[in-house]
Amino acid sequence: MALDPTKHADWEIAEDAEKNMKTVYELGEKLGLDKEELLPHGHYVAKLDYRKILDRLKDRPDGKYVDVTAISPTPLGEGKSTCAMGLVQGLGKRNKSVVGAIRQPSGGPTMNIKGSAAGGGLAQCIPLTPFSLGLTGDINAIMNAHNLGMVALTSRMQHENNYTDEQLAKRNLKRLDIHPKKVEFGWIIDFCAQALRNITIGIGGKMDGYTMQSKFAIAVSSEIMAILSIATDLRDMRERIGKIVVAYDKQDRPITTADLEVDGAMTAWMVEALNPNLMQTLEGQPVVVHAGPFANIAIGQSSVIADRVALKIADYNVTESGFGADIGFEKFWNLKCRYSKLKPNCAVVVATIRALKCHGGAPIPVPGKPMPEEYGKENVGWVEEGCKNLIHHIETVKKAGINPVVCINAFYTDTDAEIAAVRRLGESAGARVALSRHWEHGGDGALEFADAVVDACEEENDFKFLYDLDTPLNERIDLIAKEVYGADGVSYTPDAQAKLKRMEADPEMKEMGTCMVKTHLSLSHDPKLKGTPKGWTLPISDILTYKGAGFVVPVAGAISLMPGTASDPAYRRVDVDVETGKVKGVF
Repeated sequence: MALDPTKHADWEIAEDAEKNMKTVYELGEKLGLDKEELLPHGHYVAKLDYRKILDRLKDRPDGKYVDVTAISPTPLGEGKSTCAMGLVQGLGKRNKSVVGAIRQPSGGPTMNIKGSAAGGGLAQCIPLTPFSLGLTGDINAIMNAHNLGMVALTSRMQHENNYTDEQLAKRNLKRLDIHPKKVEFGWIIDFCAQALRNITIGIGGKMDGYTMQSKFAIAVSSEIMAILSIATDLRDMRERIGKIVVAYDKQDRPITTADLEVDGAMTAWMVEALNPNLMQTLEGQPVVVHAGPFANIAIGQSSVIADRVALKIADYNVTESGFGADIGFEKFWNLKCRYSKLKPNCAVVVATIRALKCHGGAPIPVPGKPMPEEYGKENVGWVEEGCKNLIHHIETVKKAGINPVVCINAFYTDTDAEIAAVRRLGESAGARVALSRHWEHGGDGALEFADAVVDACEEENDFKFLYDLDTPLNERIDLIAKEVYGADGVSYTPDAQAKLKRMEADPEMKEMGTCMVKTHLSLSHDPKLKGTPKGWTLPISDILTYKGAGFVVPVAGAISLMPGTASDPAYRRVDVDVETGKVKGVF
């Protein structure tokens, strides 16, 4: 019998459930996989040989494709991963063939405030410790590949600074004439390390590198992570890595990893990382874990490869998009589905009573501090006002032509009147609404939720993108700002305006997707504006180029690619039992 989540921490529940886990071979047998298609990393985690699986099952019809997104969250999150795991468990209880497909967590949030994103309560992905602490090494591979690119760039700059053209030619090098103030690339590390946002490198003598300003970003914001998320196979990944722009020369021409002749070596680090990872829920349903780009500063999706595999080996694939529907779902809709050519059947919009209260006027929760006492008291008025945010996200899903299902992710403090208000307003907006108590009761608590998703998947939809690729970049940004965020329009800094004109003149840019960078805490660029803000303009401060991933990246508001560690981070509560070697305290 599972532990009571009202009395035990998530890691304690996971540790208890791990005593009865299925082995990877039992999971593989359940999925109809051949033994050689499993690449075990111990007894309970494996990689999947995606090439063999997709080749063997190429003629099998795809299963139903379900995306889990959410309303604009509080700083504490609204349980999308918990809902995704709960839905997989609920579908399992209904005897459906189902696989979850979720992102690998970053070490930054795991050791900071947010936690590991394995779910929670009785709806989790296990085994929790490997899931949270590096898994099979995919993020390490990304860090090595990315930083090797930076090693190649800085080494080349040093040699070009120290040698004449004739001396370079003897070393079989051509001068690239890299502009030291136009270096786009930086270093990456998988922690929230604000002290590394701005650094100086190359201090010392002429053999100690080229002295210049540099920077670190968190690993999951790397363009290579975005490439892992959307690559279709090794050939596609190899080509994309060669297109990564690391800097510009003194004539403002792009310098790529291919120019540095490091793209092949970078890809070599990533070969095994292309294979998705197989894990399971607390109740033994299979979960594919692969890729982990942030949603507000990257694409925010698990991989295209994981979805393609899941849709072939099960009748339902439940995947998840980071943060709210304005960010994660918009990128699922207009980027991931465009690259994968997969058509979703249903999108789940997760809502909690506490988040609706936050959007309706309650005090904003602060991470690391107790939840304000107002959240434990009934206030239907706040919930009804907050439902304006929910309805906005329902409308976004409907614009994509996808059938929306609202999941009320229940807390034991929610009241019947508050839940009834969400049902009434969600259904009046054209969504199916289901109450789910998976956190407290696992799959048994998610049966209504599962039934609503099955029902939505049986209904035809008319999936369509928000924009075509031949739509000019400024029009795409305007469409996303107005149709998805609810802005009145868009403004640009002079620098962003200049980049916009340059990009719109580049034929390659017209074929690239638009990956917006924006806060997840509001529909707007301002995290303090809750609900559905009116009368505002989206300010674009910069536009980045990720040519390898195929993204143009407009930046709205102040977003750092290197988050900071808070004063009371999670690592203070993580430890190891020195007798057994078991990790405790990860949540």
